Amino acid sequence: MKLHIVFIARGLAILWAVFWLFFFVAESWVWHTPALVAAPWAGAGLLFVMLALIPWRWERGGGRLLVAVGVLLGVAYAIWAPAGLSIASRAITTIVLGGPPILAGLLFLRGHR
Repeated sequence: MKLHIVFIARGLAILWAVFWLFFFVAESWVWHTPALVAAPWAGAGLLFVMLALIPWRWERGGGRLLVAVGVLLGVAYAIWAPAGLSIASRAITTIVLGGPPILAGLLFLRGHR
């Protein structure tokens, strides 16, 4: 059972990271964003991928890290979301940005071998 939890946590973490990497790169490409402006966003997406891979080696520490990152991302986005967004858009994006790493981190902690 614990092995299944770890596989679910890995899948969720990778899906979250790859989604945001794709989002940052695709949005920059569609809007014809200059490379120097798009690079930090692509770097953030790559950082998400690295954060998602850390628990594959160190489940307990990586799980804690994902929970902390998820909370920080959720709080940061809730505070610094673009002006003019509706409450619903702000809430949905906050949940999609911070929720999956929190859940994956908790699953890694629960399924720790």
